[in-house]
Amino acid sequence: MSTTKKFAGAALAAALGVATLGACGGGDAKGKSADGSGETPKSKTVTLVSHDSFNVTDTVLKEFEQQSGYTVKVLKSGDAGAALNQEILTKGSPRGDVFFGVDNTLLSRALDNGIFTPYEVKGLADVKPEYVLDKEHRVTPVDSGDICVNYDKAYFADKKIAPPQTLDDLVKPEYKNLLVTENAATSSPGLGFLLASVGKYGEEGWKDYWSKLKANGVEVVDGWEQAYNERFSGSAGGKKAKGDRPLVVSYASSPPAEVLYGEPQPAEAPTGVATGTCFRQVEFAGLLKGAKNEEGGKALLDFLVSKKFQEDMPLQMFVNPVVKDAKLPELFTKHGAVVEKPENVAPETIAKNREQWVKAWSSLVVK
Repeated sequence: MSTTKKFAGAALAAALGVATLGACGGGDAKGKSADGSGETPKSKTVTLVSHDSFNVTDTVLKEFEQQSGYTVKVLKSGDAGAALNQEILTKGSPRGDVFFGVDNTLLSRALDNGIFTPYEVKGLADVKPEYVLDKEHRVTPVDSGDICVNYDKAYFADKKIAPPQTLDDLVKPEYKNLLVTENAATSSPGLGFLLASVGKYGEEGWKDYWSKLKANGVEVVDGWEQAYNERFSGSAGGKKAKGDRPLVVSYASSPPAEVLYGEPQPAEAPTGVATGTCFRQVEFAGLLKGAKNEEGGKALLDFLVSKKFQEDMPLQMFVNPVVKDAKLPELFTKHGAVVEKPENVAPETIAKNREQWVKAWSSLVVK
């Protein structure tokens, strides 16, 4: 999701670097030496490979530091697609022990390439079952988020026009020339929005929908940063850039982020979410095949679904927990949107059709 979460990019830009994580057993784990003649300490470093949006507070990790000597090294590797490509290229000799950040749009590609070793995490029973998409436990769900159209509340109030709420609404005349979206070939939210249309209208109808959307003046830009912080009139960045599009493809967590990073903080989010336009992303983590520190990797995966991490995650990465009893912060419950019925497309269907869908979309909308 990588996408996930780009809001906090400036505020959360400092890389995690090296921090400590508690392992399950604690103490000084030992293992046999290479020649079997004695015992040597196992590695105390466990490496997490992720996209650039991974973040966690130091205090959460410090609690685990008191329980174990494992040290977590975080290797951030660009966006989710680029990071996954690197792990596929280094299959069997991975750069780390755990990979975090493959989502349901790329899941089948990761599984088909066999880069993960199965591991059923402790606490899996606490994970919402709808997110457990791999029954072999090669990957573990960590977070979810919704890609949705956001709207500029002030614009629609001033114009006395009701903001759109569904995909069908976006092709109506009153919303002509108002929407900006990201390129599905170069952007995760852009691809998610395309998949929302596939989920809603099916293989037979999504192209017709995009023809109507194009006729209604949709603007396409390369990525989220340009769409949200330059073209969208409702964001703080868009206001500074004099953006003139009051509709943008972003995230359901965008309004809470606008509040958190507002200067001064507004009492109410300046943006809203069209909850009938959403595609749900789920992000996963897995133990990399050939990991040098399998035990540390397993401990790290257990940590990622722990209640402590899950409740820390929303304000660090602007995503939702997947654990049943994890509570959202007040900022989310007060200013966020609840998406009851997001569009979904099965990972294997995405894997089979993604390239041809994107190619067809590009020919239809961009060229």
